[in-house]
Formats: sequence, structure tokens, C-alpha cells
Amino acid sequence: MNIKILDKLGKRLKEIRLSEGLTQEALAEKVGIHPTYVGKLEAGKSNLSVKLLFKISRALNVNLAQVFDFDK
Repeated sequence: MNIKILDKLGKRLKEIRLSEGLTQEALAEKVGIHPTYVGKLEAGKSNLSVKLLFKISRALNVNLAQVFDFDK
């Protein structure tokens, strides 16, 4: 897996989460994962499944295309 894509994805997830006014804990609760896992995802330190990415996008009120819009 290209590490750079995980870094970009993590930064984008954090950007969206903050724009939604959510803490890592609040997002984790909405998705059903541990808050430290949210931190690992945002830091680009952990790979995630498509299923989990979809759940996160729904919790953040965005579609997957918006998640992968790294030029924002």
C-alpha cells in the first residue's frame, strides 16, 4: 500500500471531521470504533476497509468522492 495515500486520506478525514465539529471520540462513537483507531487513521498509520471508510463518510455527512478530494 502506498503510504502517501494513507497520509493524504488521514489528513482529509481529519479535515472533514473538524469541519463537522466532531472530536475523535464523537466520530469513533458514531462509527463504532475506538477513538485511538481514529487517531491512527488520521495519522496515516493504519489501513482501513472500504466498509469502514463508507461508515466514516456517512458519519461525517460526506460521500466517498468528497473524502478522496485531496485538493481541498
